[in-house]
Amino acid sequence: MTRQDPAGAPLLEVRGVTKSFGAVAAVAGVSFGLHAGEAHALVGENGAGKSTIVKMLAGVHKPDDGTLLLDGEPVEFGSPADAKAAGIAVIYQEPTLFPDLSVAENIVMGRHPRKSLGRIDRAAIRAEAERLFARLGVRIDPARPARGLSIADQQIVEIAKALSADARVLVMDEPTAALTRIEVERLFTVARALRQEGAAIMFISHRFEEITELCQRVTIMRDGKHVSTDALEDVTVEEMVKRMVGRDLDALFPKQDVEPGAVVLEVEGLAREGVFRDISFSVRAGEIVAFAGLVGSGRSEVVQAVFGVDERDAGVVKVSGKKLKPHSSRAAMAAGMALVPEDRRQQGLIMDLSIERNVTLPRSRALSKLGFLSGASERQEARHWTERLRTKYRRLGDPVGTLSGGNQQKVVLAKWLAMAPKVLIVDEPTRGIDVGTKAEVHRLMSSLAAEGVAVVMVSSELPEVLGMADRVLVMREGRIVAELPRAEATEDSVMFAAMGQGAAA
Repeated sequence: MTRQDPAGAPLLEVRGVTKSFGAVAAVAGVSFGLHAGEAHALVGENGAGKSTIVKMLAGVHKPDDGTLLLDGEPVEFGSPADAKAAGIAVIYQEPTLFPDLSVAENIVMGRHPRKSLGRIDRAAIRAEAERLFARLGVRIDPARPARGLSIADQQIVEIAKALSADARVLVMDEPTAALTRIEVERLFTVARALRQEGAAIMFISHRFEEITELCQRVTIMRDGKHVSTDALEDVTVEEMVKRMVGRDLDALFPKQDVEPGAVVLEVEGLAREGVFRDISFSVRAGEIVAFAGLVGSGRSEVVQAVFGVDERDAGVVKVSGKKLKPHSSRAAMAAGMALVPEDRRQQGLIMDLSIERNVTLPRSRALSKLGFLSGASERQEARHWTERLRTKYRRLGDPVGTLSGGNQQKVVLAKWLAMAPKVLIVDEPTRGIDVGTKAEVHRLMSSLAAEGVAVVMVSSELPEVLGMADRVLVMREGRIVAELPRAEATEDSVMFAAMGQGAAA
């Protein structure tokens, strides 16, 4: 199964590394090598051990056993500074720039060039930033503050920072999760240029189309263990999925056929100046209706206004025939509506609170007796929903921030499902989670629809839209431009409508 490394020693090698946290073995005896001039994908389900590998390479964790080798020589990183000094740079999904410093100052942070008498040479700082951006083929003003930069530009600044420190190994941990396709293409152009210059790149992503586009080899992990390392040309996506999850997926999109019931959600003439206008649609019990469209088309803004998170200038929202008070999420919840937001960390969870407290937060009053919240009732409620969603955790009392991204998404779902909603709105339900967890989330959505819940889904992934929706509403420039029944919804018809070609109308 496993193809041997190409001729020549790896630039960086992970050899038999093991790392445990208490009784849990996060990584057990994993080995693979990163070669100069190569992009190497590291894939696996959430909780497979990928993040622990990244943190060992970054100097955040030390292996309990095994060895890291750089240029064939064993190395030990006592801190992130040691890893950076050795030429290893990590680009995270959420960059960590200093927002009030300039782009150029962020690039040379900790290594400011000096004039005589120890004064900082600001002209040299700007020149260094301009040189690096020219090398990367991008245009970013070195003098502008980092605050306000897009995620894509922040990642480019992080790469420039790594090059400024002479990094030879670039670890990219889910760098594309929040990027548009155009931004992804620019990032890949930069990554290919670095690879041509001899850098070794480790790329972590749940998007197989990106892996096959950028990488030459792939290492697959499951349950903290190494499964295989192959050239991309020698393994299919189906084989990678099977090795990741350890089983054949019955279906990534297990959509049940359900006869829709009465109309539950009605939206008429919804508008918000400069954002969306004339939005009207309905959703019946047992139906899954998906919003599709390009980034910036107004999909998320519409569902947030429907739920009452954002204001609206006009329009009516009804649940089971009852008109809802505008701009009141409390009224929406009381009517039986639930919203699982796109940004689960900022909008869906309180990261420092326990798993059980996050699950039961919307029902804390119902679970209280004489004004006191019952710990036993809270724990029983949380255990019921986390077990139904197959959530992986050590203890319900652990902070929710300790969970993997996919399991955090399940906690957000559990929180709202405990409310027994009539209408469930899910915004990007599977963004940033692995293929096995995606299948579980899809199966849950389908079973909820079968139980009579009206489901509204916003998704940027066309296969997800086509695989799960009974109807597809396509948005462009703040308007619904096409409504496609499941039988007529194809990638071409959706994209034609989203890009204003008119074929889908």
